[in-house]
Amino acid sequence: MTDTALTSSFVRPPEHSPARLQIGIGGMQCSFCRQSVERALARIPGVTSAAVNLAHEEALIVYDGAPATPARITETLKSLGYSIRDRERLRAFIQDEEELDAERRRLLAAALVSGVGLAMMVGEWLDFPVVGPWLAYAMAAGAVLVVFGLGWRFLAMAAAALRRGILNQHVLLSFSALGAFAAGLVGFAVPSFPAADFFGAAALLMTYHILSSFVAGLVRTRASQAVRKLLELQPATARVVRDGKEVEVPVADMTVGELVRVRPGERIPLDGEVVEGVAAIDESMVTGEPLPVTKVAGAAVIAGSLDSDGVLLARVTKPAGESFVARVAREVEAAKALKPAILVLVERILLVYVPVVLGIAAAAFLGWTIAGMASSASLEQRALYAALTVLVMGYPCALGMATPLALIRGGGEAAARGILVRSAEAFQALKDVRAVVFDKTGTLTQGKPRVLGVVADDLLAMAAAVERFSRHPLAKAIVDEADARGLELGEIEDFHETPGRGLSGTLGGERLLAGSPRFLEEHGIALPADIGARLPASATLVGVARGGRLLGLIPLGDEARPDAQSVIRALTARGIEPILVTGDHRRAAEALAAQLGIRRFRGEALPADKAEYVRSLQREGPRVVMVGDGINDAPALMQADVGVAFDAGTDIAIESADAVVMNHALTAIPDLLSIGGRSYAKTVQNLAIAFTFNGIGIPVAATGILHPAWAMAAMAASVTLVLTNSFGGRLVKGGAK
Repeated sequence: MTDTALTSSFVRPPEHSPARLQIGIGGMQCSFCRQSVERALARIPGVTSAAVNLAHEEALIVYDGAPATPARITETLKSLGYSIRDRERLRAFIQDEEELDAERRRLLAAALVSGVGLAMMVGEWLDFPVVGPWLAYAMAAGAVLVVFGLGWRFLAMAAAALRRGILNQHVLLSFSALGAFAAGLVGFAVPSFPAADFFGAAALLMTYHILSSFVAGLVRTRASQAVRKLLELQPATARVVRDGKEVEVPVADMTVGELVRVRPGERIPLDGEVVEGVAAIDESMVTGEPLPVTKVAGAAVIAGSLDSDGVLLARVTKPAGESFVARVAREVEAAKALKPAILVLVERILLVYVPVVLGIAAAAFLGWTIAGMASSASLEQRALYAALTVLVMGYPCALGMATPLALIRGGGEAAARGILVRSAEAFQALKDVRAVVFDKTGTLTQGKPRVLGVVADDLLAMAAAVERFSRHPLAKAIVDEADARGLELGEIEDFHETPGRGLSGTLGGERLLAGSPRFLEEHGIALPADIGARLPASATLVGVARGGRLLGLIPLGDEARPDAQSVIRALTARGIEPILVTGDHRRAAEALAAQLGIRRFRGEALPADKAEYVRSLQREGPRVVMVGDGINDAPALMQADVGVAFDAGTDIAIESADAVVMNHALTAIPDLLSIGGRSYAKTVQNLAIAFTFNGIGIPVAATGILHPAWAMAAMAASVTLVLTNSFGGRLVKGGAK
């Protein structure tokens, strides 16, 4: 079987349509690698587009016939020095760890050789000769081992890039390391040249490049740990009941509807519904709650959760690729691939960065050479020092890592707190948020309303007959109450739901309506002037009408979430205004707002009204976050600068959101704001660090007075500062109180 068959997915569409190849790539370090791969693939005749995702280490290539083939594409990637990566996530993570171990061994060997060489050079500078006249030969041997042995693959990658007219960090490194090595050889013939210093510089430069490669691999591998841990929660095999017998089969081969047996100590293999048995299930990886949840027949179970004490028989409701674990893994991977506007800007700068640095190095060399010739002074050493140190100071490691590191850190910390950031612009927008708009039901409230007071059975049965077709929490409360009373429900025909308003259908030949008072009025139903006056102010009213006349009102109540008030206080303390916008009656909205300390609120808002309200806030100036979980929130979620949906909400709300709160914790909102703002601040700080070092270092290097070894130390310091700034400290301080 070929590498391509193992590690890529190939789709051949109908004739005359372009083919698509998705392939995993190993060994990429930073944005330069992504650009190099895209440019090389785009130059293959027949390739119409090539897009590389650095975080996922994948390329999507669209091509239209020979000479572009999967084999040609794979060979191009290998010729550039990259490996073909297994696209099955767990196997890919194992490959990452193996590559990181290999790079760690190379780094230790290079550091040992270069460290000994540096110590000998320093001894020579301090007039404490260690090797004496053989120092240059010892340094040459070390340079050969490090540059042409341990660093050979980087030289090969530079050569492959140059053959395709691509300038990247490998080319920059090769020019500097080979230039220093060549200068060392010149030193054997010209006694005035410090051969040992140049050989030492060559070894140190390659060691630094190996260090950069190791750091990039370490960051990438550690950033994937959250995904790996999630995927390891889902067992590889499951005990499926077929024809009355238990058969162990791979989870990937299971289908929806199959029955699976789960025993104590085992994890639920796929999302499903309990058919038989009782067990306490540990769902802490989903909800964050440490106490197990008792599951009985009819209860939903989530892939990856742990069976603590009972035997369950469950029916699979979602295939392996759509399970909770798989879905969260995809979202975390997406969070790693964020590419806001600031990163796009940096990548544009990187396109011209290497040519500019090479040009400055060449100008410095020629300038000092010409100056020496004009003055009859011997400035060849200064010319070489100038060229080499410019190349070292211009090495783009810190600049290439400055932007993605902080965002990867932010995405990882958000995921650890149960928040999956899905939008490329979310982090950048979160830093300027001044208003958070909340939906009411299921967001600020517990989403478990119940029928209040005394409601006649016939009115309740009439409402439940049509409400049972809706997924709204209010509908569920009415149906649950009807079921608890054992009421008979009529058959509904011609059902229709108007999101955010109400439901309609035909019962016994008459039109039946159930929804908000405003919904009934829109359908010509006359309502009393004192509607709901004798009902609790916080109650949400559902009116029921049949045959054009009002049958009655059903009051429903939903308690505020325990953490709602603390979250509102936390936002207000930050200078962020919390706002309540709901489709419920104004009196219910006013009562909840007063309870939680929200000053601005709006009731009886239709989906379009919510979106328009968000739009009006945006016209006032501040960035706006919308938090909701219902289908009627989708337009507002899309309109907001950052839309946040709770995972328990409807699929359309989740798909419309920029961030998804997986554990349904309302405290995730202030956490998300903190993470977003601090991640962006760290990104700006990283860029300032990188540009400061490069902006000051390159002009100083061009003077030729700086030894390449000290230039390398300065650039190592810049990378250290970027790493420390990105991963040091906490992005969330405290939380909602």
